[in-house]
Amino acid sequence: MKLLRYGAPGQERPGILDDNGQIRDLSQHIADLSGDALLPAALDQLRALDIASLPLVQGQPRLGPCVGSIGKFICIGLNYADHAAETGAAIPPEPVVFSKWTSAVVGPNDEVQIPRDSVKTDWEVELGVIIGQGGRYISEQDAMRHVAGYCVINDVSEREFQIERGGTWDKGKGCDTFGPTGPWLVTADEIADPHSLNLWLEVDGKRYQDGNTSTMIFRIPHIISYLSRFMSLQPGDVISTGTPPGVGMGQKPQPIYLKAGQTMRLGIEGLGEQRQTTVQA
Repeated sequence: MKLLRYGAPGQERPGILDDNGQIRDLSQHIADLSGDALLPAALDQLRALDIASLPLVQGQPRLGPCVGSIGKFICIGLNYADHAAETGAAIPPEPVVFSKWTSAVVGPNDEVQIPRDSVKTDWEVELGVIIGQGGRYISEQDAMRHVAGYCVINDVSEREFQIERGGTWDKGKGCDTFGPTGPWLVTADEIADPHSLNLWLEVDGKRYQDGNTSTMIFRIPHIISYLSRFMSLQPGDVISTGTPPGVGMGQKPQPIYLKAGQTMRLGIEGLGEQRQTTVQA
């Protein structure tokens, strides 16, 4: 299933794509695409619906973040060896964990704001993993049973805030609009191998990132198991699993960063595309 949320910010309704790529409304069956609606039994109930009989959504409404009321937005840094190399960083011995504040979450095609005083706003296409069944101390063998589905994430980052201003990475990662999420939550049963997906990103039509999830250092079962040692994972939590090479910070002979008025387009095989215009905050 390709599940989604549509409508004005803060007023999104749950929906599903039918076989013709049209949006069908799910609000008679679930209040939102969040929390317990992402548990395995709840997703099985949605699979049993006659999609063609659901109300058809007319026009082309705004798409919101594909998960509502996200509790935790957890990110993994330096998880592609070639990306670590382009930034001059060593391969980490354990996953690098940081957070995006949930106020960063926006729809897949919403504007991205360049923060005030920013000089190094950057892009990062990433595979998002959405937790269905929660848990603690999850084994790697059982980890994939806890995945509701996958989505596209743009881990927008302000590198000066992240690296040069002291403290943790978080303040360069969680600015408002720095977490475009969606367009869809594609349920796990539709993705045969999440470790073999092409992912890419363009700025103003120029392709900068062109990678594959096969080059992850830490794979999804390890990431889920690792995180669950330090926190309970809960339905609707989002894990962003790292980016391939081609970020602005790694461009040669000198870095390239975003400015207002540019367009990012990015996507992951089987998970859809995003498109954002940058504006000044």
